Formats: sequence, C-alpha cells, structure tokens
Amino acid sequence: MLLVLLLQMAWEAAVSALPLALPSSPSPLAYMLRLYHGHQPRAHIVRSLQAQDVVMEGQHWTFAFDFSFLIQEEKLAGAELRLQLEPLGEPPAEAPILVEIFHQPRWEDEDQASACPERRRLASFVVTDSQVSFSSDSMVLRVTEALARGLEALSGAEDAPSAGRTDAAGGECGHRAPEPPVSDVQLTLYSNMAEQRGRPAGSTLLWEAESSWRAREGRVSQERAKRKPRRRNGLAIRQCRRVRFQVDFNLIGWGSWVIYPKQYEAFRCEGECPNPMEERFSPTNHAYIQSLLKFYQPHQVPSTCCAPVKTKALSMLYLENGKVLLDHHKDMIVEECGCR
Repeated sequence: MLLVLLLQMAWEAAVSALPLALPSSPSPLAYMLRLYHGHQPRAHIVRSLQAQDVVMEGQHWTFAFDFSFLIQEEKLAGAELRLQLEPLGEPPAEAPILVEIFHQPRWEDEDQASACPERRRLASFVVTDSQVSFSSDSMVLRVTEALARGLEALSGAEDAPSAGRTDAAGGECGHRAPEPPVSDVQLTLYSNMAEQRGRPAGSTLLWEAESSWRAREGRVSQERAKRKPRRRNGLAIRQCRRVRFQVDFNLIGWGSWVIYPKQYEAFRCEGECPNPMEERFSPTNHAYIQSLLKFYQPHQVPSTCCAPVKTKALSMLYLENGKVLLDHHKDMIVEECGCR
C-alpha cells in the first residue's frame, strides 16, 4: 500500500511539473548528450538501449532489449530502466508491479523476424519503493541487482537461475512500441572493463577500434593490409623492440658507493613505430591517434617514440652515510617496449 501511495504522489508531482507543450520523447542520443554535458559519469562506459519490445498489461510489465554487444570482460556497475511519461494520464499500474527484462536480438530484416526466434529472460522481479524515482518527465527504476546475474550469464559467465530461455510473449513476434501513458522505454547501463587477457587496460581505444566491424570494413584496415615493410637505403627498417644494454656502474662513477651489482642488464628500446599503430606495440590512446594522423599526414605529424612501457625494479646494495643499505629501485630494467 505504501508503494501505491508513493507512486500516485510521485506521478501527480511529475505531471504537474511538466510544461504545457511537452516535446516528443527524447531519443537515446539526446539523453546520452544530456549525460555527456552533465556530471562526470560513474563508469567508464555508459550505454542507452531503446526497447525492442514493450508489453505493459496491468501490473505485469515486460521489456526486451538487444544485449548482443556484451562481452565477458564488461562488468555492470549500474542499470536504470527509464520510462518516458506522457504529460497527462493515470499512473501505469498499481503495486505490486512485476517486471521482466529479456534479451531479444535486433531483427535486421523481415525474414529474420518471421522466424520468431527465442529470447532470453535476464531478470524477473517485483518493484519495491526503494527502486523507484521520478524526474520531470520520467519514471526511473533502478535494476542493477536484478539484471547483473542475467547479464553475466548472457556474456559467457556461469549460468544463472534467472537466465532461462522463453519464447516471445504471447507467441507473437515483432517490435511493439510503448502505449500510453508511457511514450518511450530506455535502459541505461553503466559498466567498467575488467583487465583481462586479450584486452590491455591501457589501450582501450585501439582495442575497440580493431574489434569493431566498422573499423574492419573501413579504410584504415584496408590500407594496413596492403602495406609492405618500409625500406631505407635498401635496408628494412626495424620496428620498435627491446635490445640489450649493459650498465657498468664503474663507468659512470658510481662504483665507489654501489656495492652490488657492479654491472647489470638494463635493456633499452630501439626502432621505429608503425603508422597506423598495432596493439602489440602497447600504445597509449594518444599515441594511437597520433599514429593515425601520421599515416594520413606524413609530413605534418611527427612519429611516435619507441619507449619502455613495462619495467621492473633492481635490488641494489650500496653505502649511504656510512651504512650499508639494500633497496629495491623501481623502473631500472626494461621488460617491454612500445610506442608513446
């Protein structure tokens, strides 16, 4: 009963705050632009998904979205189901409200839609008052906990009990738009990328570009496939790599206070960075963009530099103020080279 009163009061307050001439429901792009120009996002990636299918029958609400973009390394940090309200009308339903969220792949053509493929239930829950909030034009349900396990199962994690398969509601196939008093349904996902093998945390832009179908079909990939190793004065140019580099403390005047080691293999980085960059060179996002500009404007943009991207410490035994110290000094030995 408390939830019924809260929904009724919040709805009336939201409707009274709406302007007389309410614009049409904002698209996902418009909402994302509002987020972009607003406060700092609470996650690395924010996505806004528009509902593929909406059924709101009394106290049973069913929403379907296309989650095909998911990968296992992506971890959900927050999820909000946003229902755009029409300016006038009664609340959508009284409590208790049962909400179900499904994964339904987007149909690219009519033939695919007529096949009526199965969709997958990711979440099923009864709405509580703590999940609901209202803005001037929207009803917002916080669905992070309810959706998290289903998304993990869908992206390849352990199978969750709630992530079963079911046919399309009512045996019907097709895209059903929201009906009054709701004009649009969007799901906003906040997520972070876990540092996993195969996706370096320091070069996410390059990873996204090389894994995107847009990039694979684009001009950069085509040009890269045609390129041959460059040569200068008849000799092939060697690309960025780690080479041996022996350090002798006696030669630099440190032999009097460094007890051990007197010499060590520091390694160094040598060679040129390709344009455009490849992921194996561990570029920063800035270096990747610079390499692309260098590729298209070779006489206006300088090349990126071959430099250490991973180092390790060296343990040193030395004298300081008459005392013998053992210390571990960071960044003394190059383990990996890349482009910066």
